Amino acid sequence: MRRKWLIALGIALVAGTGAYAWVDYEPWHPVTTIQPSGKLILSGVTVVDVRDGKLSPNMDVLTDKGKVVSIVPMGTLPQATGAQIVKAQGKFLVPGYNDFHAHPLGPFDVSGTMALMLANGITGFRQMSGSPRMLEERAQGRKPTGRYAPEALLMPGTILTPFNAGSPDEVRKEVDAQKRQGADFIKVGLAAPDIFFAAEEEARKVGLPFVGHLQPGVDAAEAARRGMRAIEHLGPGDTEMISCSTDEAALREAVAKQPVMKAPPTKLPLMEKLAADLIQKRIINPSADADEAGAARYDRILATFDDTKCRALAATFVKYETWQIPTLIRLRTIELSGAPEYADDANYKYMPPETIALWRETAAKFAKNHDAPKRAALAKVYELQLRMTKLYDDAGVKMLAGSDVSGQWEVPGFSLHQEFDELAKAGITPLKILQMTTINGGDFMGWPMFGRIATGASADLVLLDANPIDSVQNLHRIAGVVRAGYYYSRADLDGILHKVEAGKGYFH
Repeated sequence: MRRKWLIALGIALVAGTGAYAWVDYEPWHPVTTIQPSGKLILSGVTVVDVRDGKLSPNMDVLTDKGKVVSIVPMGTLPQATGAQIVKAQGKFLVPGYNDFHAHPLGPFDVSGTMALMLANGITGFRQMSGSPRMLEERAQGRKPTGRYAPEALLMPGTILTPFNAGSPDEVRKEVDAQKRQGADFIKVGLAAPDIFFAAEEEARKVGLPFVGHLQPGVDAAEAARRGMRAIEHLGPGDTEMISCSTDEAALREAVAKQPVMKAPPTKLPLMEKLAADLIQKRIINPSADADEAGAARYDRILATFDDTKCRALAATFVKYETWQIPTLIRLRTIELSGAPEYADDANYKYMPPETIALWRETAAKFAKNHDAPKRAALAKVYELQLRMTKLYDDAGVKMLAGSDVSGQWEVPGFSLHQEFDELAKAGITPLKILQMTTINGGDFMGWPMFGRIATGASADLVLLDANPIDSVQNLHRIAGVVRAGYYYSRADLDGILHKVEAGKGYFH
């Protein structure tokens, strides 16, 4: 019975990538703190204003000690003794990319993951799983922010599950504890509706944003009205889709009949570690296991989805400022696990062989448990999620770009670029996609200088070969990266990739 309970937990944690990251029994592997950089001049570059897409050509951008110092017409800078000069005429300068839903930190060597992210222009990320120990090490200044690592922008405490949130009283105590530990936000992974709303209320009381997964039985609009700051993965599952169905009442009644996940009857020493060991394979792709009840709901949603109802839900998100982080690439790799393009990919060379083997094993299970009609239905579900994303965008729902990296078929760094492409497929414009990975993060975090190119802003920048406003494909054409004022040319970035490849996932 206990094994069955743990398996169900793993299936429910749709976005629990990095299975060990939410279990507090090992420290992360800190990276040496980055030292202040020297002066750098990007000369003759076209600066892209991500607020409106305005281009300022032939500019000189001076950075020093990790900050942007000056942005002036080319040739008008006072002489900067000892400055590194990068000739950037014909190039386009944008703020560094940020993955706002990622799980790179955990009790393993994170250096390879971090290096792959940096090589793909990612200069910051929102860590979506934490622990008391990780928060303590961060408070002590042991942050993974070295020369070859993006900045860990925000971090929660331990994700709320029945292990630490078994009742409303217990979850209130856990939220209070995470506030004391220094968590930046509360993330809910799995909780019964009464526990979910108790956690949301307590988070609001202590002044922490409440984000994460909508739970079966929780109305998305009600969660927004009560102050949910961000919903990840468009739900996940059908939790948002149900609100867009003309058969919403019947679907909610069906969900209400499903067993409610409760706390384990006995909390044994190291139970969380044992659970993580057991479910590691399952959370790589929760759809790999057959779920007949869920499949039936998807069929009903596909038949009854209503754009008008979806727009009403979007209006609620806008009114209460509830953000969406779609992680479309994560949804796609879950629902289209057997797509031909995932059979092999040139970027798999950066991953450890055992990871690729696990992905292929999971894909085989997916194929075994889903016949052609079921696979076709899941493909339609993904098309519906693309449609929802566009409806939200049209309605003005605030959104961030995130890839939920470390799920099946996702290679760190490259996965965010795949997310850009999926957002474009949904109909999001290149400028809005650029905003979702840069300046929108500043609005979300309340950091007015974040994700901009402006005097006083952090010198986290990406140099592109072509205009990113013209095409999303140009976001992939990285000529160089500036991280905390340090410049990495295309040759430098390729060298990083070669080192990761040689280590099969570990940067030495």
